[in-house]
Amino acid sequence: MGGDVPLSGLLSLVFVLLLFSAFFSGSETALMSLNRYQLRHKAREGHRGARLAERLLKRPDRVIGLILLGNNLVNFSMASLVGIITFQIGGEPAAAIGTVVLTLIVLIFAETAPKTLAALHPERVAFPASFVYYPLLKITYPFVWLTNLCANGVLFLFGVRSGDAELQALSREELRTVVFEAGSRISTRYRSMLISILDLEKVTVDDVMVPHNEIVGIDLDADDDEIEKLVSQSEHTRLPVYRDTIDQVIGILHLRRLANLAYQDLTKATLQRLLDEPYFVPEGTPLSTQLVQFQRRRERIALVVDEYGDIQGIVTLEDILEEIVGEFTTDPADDDEDVVSEGADSFLVDATANIRELNRSQDWELPTEGPKTLNGLIVELLETIPQPNTCLKINGYPIEIVDVDDTRVRTVRVGQRDEIAPNRD
Repeated sequence: MGGDVPLSGLLSLVFVLLLFSAFFSGSETALMSLNRYQLRHKAREGHRGARLAERLLKRPDRVIGLILLGNNLVNFSMASLVGIITFQIGGEPAAAIGTVVLTLIVLIFAETAPKTLAALHPERVAFPASFVYYPLLKITYPFVWLTNLCANGVLFLFGVRSGDAELQALSREELRTVVFEAGSRISTRYRSMLISILDLEKVTVDDVMVPHNEIVGIDLDADDDEIEKLVSQSEHTRLPVYRDTIDQVIGILHLRRLANLAYQDLTKATLQRLLDEPYFVPEGTPLSTQLVQFQRRRERIALVVDEYGDIQGIVTLEDILEEIVGEFTTDPADDDEDVVSEGADSFLVDATANIRELNRSQDWELPTEGPKTLNGLIVELLETIPQPNTCLKINGYPIEIVDVDDTRVRTVRVGQRDEIAPNRD
């Protein structure tokens, strides 16, 4: 061959083979570096290169077999040609030097450089390459099939199946990472909403419900004047109706149903006819589950009960939505401020306030795993109702007991967090 083909022709052929080697190496890295979810999105939008790449990657063993077949064929041919060229030029010593030089050239120009480019811009390399590989795979399928049959047989002995390469669903924590990694592509507000949606499974109805002692409802055993006053002054659109105690709920009244009634028609018997059946849910129900149940049952309010059937609180659809988008309604309970600033580093806090609400409104990081209120957290930690002026530290926040009564802590003073001590003391 060396005597029939001029040296310039052999060098040109080596250069062409080097380009092919770079193409095979770079495209392999590009295809394997593609983000499978972005690829699927582009394919669904109709991008032809993405569609072909997605089809190829459904069986990565086949496309890898094709690439390796082509790459090895090119590299071995290139090594043979370089051997012939260098032997013609300087004999055996030149052939040895040529092998070393070819190795360096292939390493730089056919491996490192194209693979780095492909890793940095996988779509720019993989999509055009798919137009080459897709028909080439059909042409060389018998050779690729035989190669993969042997390779998959070896992998089978080690417990690896070719079907293991299917696109796997992302876990919740992986989705959180994806949202955070989106950076400027998603606004801070939308990113916060997406994270809140992902966290709905971590939050239960107990965390957002109106507690038992704060439920506003209509007692049918009360005087008519008291009932009329409560209905006329209520800032809620739905009220539980009960007898004697809130634990004896008999229904839910939607105040809009009273709009068409004349003043003299507002009687207890009339109220009872307008009631909806109460909807009870067990405590500990994740918000993600409760949101689906509200949608299925077309309900907006539910009574949270414990294992004995005692009412623990009320949760509404608005409570769940506010966990996602933040406060968007006017809650009458917000009329009394739970946190009063005493300066740059000190706050006077109502100890009955919900810890999750405090964390969200003040950007604090008080523990939320146990008790729901700051009073409950303090009592759990001290295992007693403390005296005024008692000081403690929770998750790095210095807390001073300001006011207590016989059953609970009423008011505390919270100072600036000590970053050195992030855990409960």
